[in-house]
Amino acid sequence: MVPERLRPLLLVVAGPAGSGKTTLSERLVATEPGFERVITATTRPMRPGETNGVHYHFLTEAQFDESLARGEFIEWARVHGRFRYGTLRRAVLDRLAAGVNLVINIDVQGVRSFRAAAKVDPLLRQALVTVFVMPESLDQLRERLRGRRQDSDAEIERRMQTAESEMREAVNFDHVIPTRTRDEDFAALLKIWEAARRSPPA
Repeated sequence: MVPERLRPLLLVVAGPAGSGKTTLSERLVATEPGFERVITATTRPMRPGETNGVHYHFLTEAQFDESLARGEFIEWARVHGRFRYGTLRRAVLDRLAAGVNLVINIDVQGVRSFRAAAKVDPLLRQALVTVFVMPESLDQLRERLRGRRQDSDAEIERRMQTAESEMREAVNFDHVIPTRTRDEDFAALLKIWEAARRSPPA
């Protein structure tokens, strides 16, 4: 029996660097029909092979400022003191209104902004589902970061300090996925999605 109402959802996935949140989100888009990645905005220059509106909405610093002044961002941050990244309201709300399921992975500060926006926007409130990917331990997370061979020891330790504070925020999320294998984590994410899309709107 088909449920009467399968509303589109916005899965907001967060977790410490190295927890696997990006891999989960990319796999969801690659394997589940009707799922799209939220296209975020950035002030960094476009790289070879990238397309505006596909990989990011590329904005100049002035354009970013104008969008901020008009209240067009749900959340934004300056990354490593350089370029700004943010989520435009239209990039989320227009796709939800079209019936498209969305996924985005952001930091816990960004999730707070999404929750605040959902309090005043009915479409976002009905769609929003927050998921925290919880590492088994800080030691496991440190080994994962080392295994990626992308960061210096100093950067890994900085990320570990951030991870500790992020993990304390897990209690504020709708769902927590304790990390196991990639397949088990993905199965848990699919289970959350299936349950949420069949539940009554908030």
